[in-house]
Amino acid sequence: MRRRTTRRAVLAGFGAGVAGAAGCLGRGPAAGGSGSTSTESTPTTSTGRAGPPTSDAALPLPSSPASIREQAVSGGPPKDGIPSIDDPAFESADEAAGRFDPGDPVFGLTRGGEARAYPQSILVSHEICNDVVAGEPVSVTYCPLTGTAMGFERGDTTFGVSGRLVNNNLIMYDRATETWWPQVLATAVPGPWNEEPETRSLAEFRVVWTTWERWSSTHPDTTVLSRDTGFAKNYDRDPYGSYNPRRGYYAPESSPMFASLSDDDTLPPKAVVLGARTPEGAVAFGKDRLRDDRLVAGDLAGTPVLAVYDDALDTGYVYRNPDERDFEYDADDGTVEGPEGEVHDPDSLPLDRVLAFDAMWFAWIGFYPDTERYVQ
Repeated sequence: MRRRTTRRAVLAGFGAGVAGAAGCLGRGPAAGGSGSTSTESTPTTSTGRAGPPTSDAALPLPSSPASIREQAVSGGPPKDGIPSIDDPAFESADEAAGRFDPGDPVFGLTRGGEARAYPQSILVSHEICNDVVAGEPVSVTYCPLTGTAMGFERGDTTFGVSGRLVNNNLIMYDRATETWWPQVLATAVPGPWNEEPETRSLAEFRVVWTTWERWSSTHPDTTVLSRDTGFAKNYDRDPYGSYNPRRGYYAPESSPMFASLSDDDTLPPKAVVLGARTPEGAVAFGKDRLRDDRLVAGDLAGTPVLAVYDDALDTGYVYRNPDERDFEYDADDGTVEGPEGEVHDPDSLPLDRVLAFDAMWFAWIGFYPDTERYVQ
């Protein structure tokens, strides 16, 4: 009988083990401490709470918040057993360059004139980096089991790793209120320390999944999260596999580590989609299809949308296009021509941009089973 690999077993083999590292060098969770542009973010509202800022309207959930809590499972390490980075250090692109191969994945953001890169090789061991960018407290988060890198406003609190998963996805908690926040859903659910009385969604901003070569070429002045995290980690080894080349857990045909919320096989489980969701609904574009077609028209909850490929960063953007204006992609220089002949970069079409991010197919379709799909 084949024994199913567990997250605890995988992480236990990673150097001294992620689960035991929270107290390493005496640094544990602290009480204090990007997306391509600030336009791709959710509107925030002040709630008067001590917790993180929340958006004006709640995002859709696959089931009730209480049901989502019931579906949560232990990932192996306990609460804060995977330690967040709460006092990050940064270095220049030149200082960091020798540790990267061109195709190594990084998560990039620009905010307030600053560009930062968070290497996947570091965040795979921490999942959350509580940072301050351009004077604003933010959290850059990564779930290796669902392939999702996302940014959140954190206000006066910090986020930590709860030790629980739903649909294989990281459940964060904020240290001010102990509320659970599944990363992809970005919406509060009851936790063992907090019976959340209302549905609220976090204020988000775009984090771009790209490669070191692409990010550093586009943003040569970027700073880079340093390996000087205060934890004894082997950042040269990924316990789950490899993205450069893609193998192990990250291989498209491989199975999720834990039970998923959907068995939809339209795409291989780990195939990447660019997903966008609003309070009204969700839409997914296949990343390979977007690379091939460059422009893909779709529908999001009854509103026409347009997905646009960005060759410079190997990413995409989703725009509301209610008038179904015609655009053409110029493959020679990677720009987009509008209906009046005007030329735009892929990230700056004269349309309303919807926050979107990369995700593994099984995770997206599990959380958003009614998603409009343009994946093949």
